[in-house]
Amino acid sequence: MGWLTSLRRWLPRSLAPVQAIEEVAWRALVESSDLFARLDADRAQRLRALAARFLARKSFSAAGGHALNDQQCLAIAALACLPVVDLGFDWLDGWTEVIVYPGEFRVRREHHDERTGVVTEGDEDIIGEAWEHGPLIVSWADVAADLQNPFDGFNVVVHEVAHKLDMLDGAMNGVPRLPRSISRREWVATMQSAYDAFLRAIDAGEDTAIDPYAAESADEFFAVLCEQFFSDPAVLREAMPDPARMLARLFSQANRAL
Repeated sequence: MGWLTSLRRWLPRSLAPVQAIEEVAWRALVESSDLFARLDADRAQRLRALAARFLARKSFSAAGGHALNDQQCLAIAALACLPVVDLGFDWLDGWTEVIVYPGEFRVRREHHDERTGVVTEGDEDIIGEAWEHGPLIVSWADVAADLQNPFDGFNVVVHEVAHKLDMLDGAMNGVPRLPRSISRREWVATMQSAYDAFLRAIDAGEDTAIDPYAAESADEFFAVLCEQFFSDPAVLREAMPDPARMLARLFSQANRAL
């Protein structure tokens, strides 16, 4: 790598010095995607500081033959920090590694059918994954596509970071750690009502403005709505106004300039 190699890698990641992101590198990132270019000055400054901390505290590794470079690491760091611009870096605690594949990667899944009790295994091609206390894993091809088309409702890094936020309270169930301003009862009532309505729409074969993948589970519903919130909030507000307002409260309007 280039300007990241100056970090003293023999130190634990928690003690690694936080180096400011060079102006040339940050400018190149901002110019690479309107997602960053349209942030107001205050949030852009905070995002830059958070991304620098992310690069110091998280380790990056390439997989599947991917050629990972500094600018890619910076882009992923900035995308990962976007949801916590107003929440703070401690919301990204509990994990230290980012793994980047060149494109889709294959994982072995185990599926338990609750109705029959049958457990089956199979391979699945995916573009992102988040493990509790483990790595955040993404496909660079999809990250690059999200940077190129930042307002189409999809963002794989934000999606996987949403899962990380969901895991902060010890369970991945669509209920993240909440600020004091939001009660758990209020969150669950709002999101469960919207999720149930969404399932009914999917079961009825209706076309939905929100990605049907959100119907997979409560945790995927939360993650899909988060990426929608940061990439196409107008559609989310139109399709699901109550969850949109709840996410705005959670993220403190972190995307209000978009």
